[in-house]
Amino acid sequence: MVDRVPRHSTDQESAPLLRDDDDDAVHGEDAQPTFAERINSIAQEPLTPLTKILLVVALVLLLLSSVFIGLFAGEYTKLKQRERDGSKAPPTITVTATSVVTTTAAPPGPTAPPAEQACITSECIILSASILSSLDVSQDPCENFFDFANGGWIAAHPLPADKGSFGQFEALAQDNKRVIQHFLETPSATSSFTTSDDEQLLKKLRGFYSSCLNENRLDEVGTEPLIRFVKTLQQLFRGEKLEVTADASAKDETLGLKGLTAATAFLHSRGIDSLFSFEIEGDIGVDPNYMTLWFDQAALGLPSKEYYDEDSIVDIYQDVVERLLFTLSEEEEKLQRLPTPTLVDNTHLWPSWPWPPWDGDGGEEEEKPNRTEAAHKMAKQVVKFETRLAQASLDADVYQDPFVTYNRLPLANLSASLPQINFPEYVATFTPRRFPEHVVVTYPAYPVAVSEILNSTSAEVVEAYLVVRAALALSPNLGMATEAWQAQRALLETLTGIKKGAVGDRAEYCVGSVERNLGFAAGRYFVNETFGGDSREKGTKVITDIVDAFKASLPNVQWLDKASADAAAEKADAIRVKVGYPISPDTRDPASILRYYNRVKVDEDNYFDNLLSAAESDQFKAWGKLGQRRNVNEWEMWPSMVNAYFNPPSNEIVFPAGILQPPFFSHDWPSYLSYGAFGHVAAHELTHAFDSAGRLYNQNGKLENWWSNSSNAGFELKQECIEAQYSGYTVDDGKGGQIHVNGNLTSGENIGDTGLIQAYRAWKAQFQSSFQAGNEYILPGLNYTREQLFFISFARIWGNNIKTATQLQRVRADPHSPNVFRVDGTVFNIPEFAKAFNCPKTAKLNPPHEKQCLFWS
Repeated sequence: MVDRVPRHSTDQESAPLLRDDDDDAVHGEDAQPTFAERINSIAQEPLTPLTKILLVVALVLLLLSSVFIGLFAGEYTKLKQRERDGSKAPPTITVTATSVVTTTAAPPGPTAPPAEQACITSECIILSASILSSLDVSQDPCENFFDFANGGWIAAHPLPADKGSFGQFEALAQDNKRVIQHFLETPSATSSFTTSDDEQLLKKLRGFYSSCLNENRLDEVGTEPLIRFVKTLQQLFRGEKLEVTADASAKDETLGLKGLTAATAFLHSRGIDSLFSFEIEGDIGVDPNYMTLWFDQAALGLPSKEYYDEDSIVDIYQDVVERLLFTLSEEEEKLQRLPTPTLVDNTHLWPSWPWPPWDGDGGEEEEKPNRTEAAHKMAKQVVKFETRLAQASLDADVYQDPFVTYNRLPLANLSASLPQINFPEYVATFTPRRFPEHVVVTYPAYPVAVSEILNSTSAEVVEAYLVVRAALALSPNLGMATEAWQAQRALLETLTGIKKGAVGDRAEYCVGSVERNLGFAAGRYFVNETFGGDSREKGTKVITDIVDAFKASLPNVQWLDKASADAAAEKADAIRVKVGYPISPDTRDPASILRYYNRVKVDEDNYFDNLLSAAESDQFKAWGKLGQRRNVNEWEMWPSMVNAYFNPPSNEIVFPAGILQPPFFSHDWPSYLSYGAFGHVAAHELTHAFDSAGRLYNQNGKLENWWSNSSNAGFELKQECIEAQYSGYTVDDGKGGQIHVNGNLTSGENIGDTGLIQAYRAWKAQFQSSFQAGNEYILPGLNYTREQLFFISFARIWGNNIKTATQLQRVRADPHSPNVFRVDGTVFNIPEFAKAFNCPKTAKLNPPHEKQCLFWS
């Protein structure tokens, strides 16, 4: 038997099982009579009746033998071919001898479908290599899927000394920053943009970037920009007509809180939280598209209220506050020499008093020790004041409930709860011609508590608190040689665990600053560079396919009755899908972007003021929405951002171009990778519309119970299941113990992650058409099925290294679970994962059905 060389694009064909007799017949002088000769001689002899019967039986047996041999040969060939192709065992063939059916033979052809050829282009080889290098095949995917899918990547990407966490999200963000850095530093990179509007935009972008890069200038001006800001803040707090007395004991009698409103508004107008915060968002209880005022609790100096119960952290925080207060007091003489700044209301700075209130007679010998002691005492009181604010704040997990945080009240009620703030005056600072009658208060007990805290706190402590809030927010923008920069840096190092003194690349930091402050302008040129071709169309298709899969799954969700399922489908249909870049401001129109940033003033020599100008512009734009209808074309994220979001009041899911890049997405990837990685991102955001909070908003974004009681009850049982699952996970607390994940705080995000099953179903639903179109091609060197690669692609996007302190901070304050549980906890609830990897029933990630939290089946 001779093996044939495989033909191009086909399997190897089998050689004939029965060879032609003419090829092997032996003829010679001494040869015995052949079978044909014997038959011929017999045929010439007279046939007896017995001979005739035996001849007929022999012919029948010969014919049946030929049939059986032919069937056996064919099935044996198919069996061997299937073994080579890795396919399942052939079905059992039953043959009966009662009759023989003959048919006309078909032309010869392959006995199995042609084998798929792996893509061997350079792009495919690189993609395959990146997947292989990310794996740790020593790990069992059925036990530790996160480690299996990411172990190789984690080992190859040690945590940078200047970062508390670094993963695939951060790595892509770095890549995106390099794209922006290139056009910021290389004028020729944007030579195709020749309009005057583009020239102005690029000048503003490059000027902002240049001012940040100029570290020599930052070191030269030192603390002066912060001093000026603090001086203005103090003047506003104290009031123009304040009578200054040298008698420190008399200050509490003469100094009140009459300037608190102006000082707080000043901080808020520059994006600095203190005492409370305001946001302009839709009135979800009346009309989600009518933009109204939301009163909220303030951000804290520490990441969450739990930190104020840790003595070691509080001691470090107090030391940082003391350092900030002391360095500002050390600049007292410089403060007096600075020119008086002009404020927005054209008032002039009142001469400063000794602050903090120093003890002693001010003699040269005792000034320094007394000043140190005074700063220490004041820092202690400031931290105590802020601790009381933290205790008055709503717990982070309760904060996730939209019914708890929606409390619509007349503005007069808020004024009565917090009389120390003149709210009409405060609002007039931002929007003098639009005065709201109502306000939404997220936690009505909070303003009452703030009022009580203010009543029992001296004015000097309140002022010092405001100054510290400003110093913590603004000192990172000073030169690194300043004491103020170093003080806030010490706190950052403690809270994140980053190496002391380790500072990252300045250019990367400055590109990030450009993105945060001029992100839609930078996005125009980023999109032009990275988001061409059919990326937007293919990314949108992944999303809409997942929406279709979600709707198709609803009739099979056991806890959801038909009426509620139909309503959920209507909400899914109503979701606005935004992909790539916004049209307000219009990324394609430089004039639109220029108008958006018209209030941002950029000076190449003044990074500090550039930041303040950008922050003031942001606040002006936000407050300009008050009392207006929602602009449905606006985005909350800039185009280069590696993130995505769902906004319940506007019922929209948004995916910037920044995340539509590898390892999340590529327009020319095989679909099983795109639906696994970016598909999970898309399904996660879609599922947020139906998570523990999102499900409480109807298709128009209004807060109401639009599901039936039975469906609500069914959902709550599933939610309790997933809360218990994630509450069982723990992380290292950095002290030799473990801290549990807060399953209640993270339930919304964990439910969002269950959307992975919808991405899987969406991929399966389009597989045949995608396969025929050539979009399910095989990558070289990957000994994994498409199903397995779908899940590997999903898990890879969550690969990261993280410091213990940073992990602890996230567990306390972040509604997202640690990445390892976002992977293993998600596939724990997806039976299709265990099936894809043939996990045994005893495997950790193949639990019994009754232990799984199955939301969508």
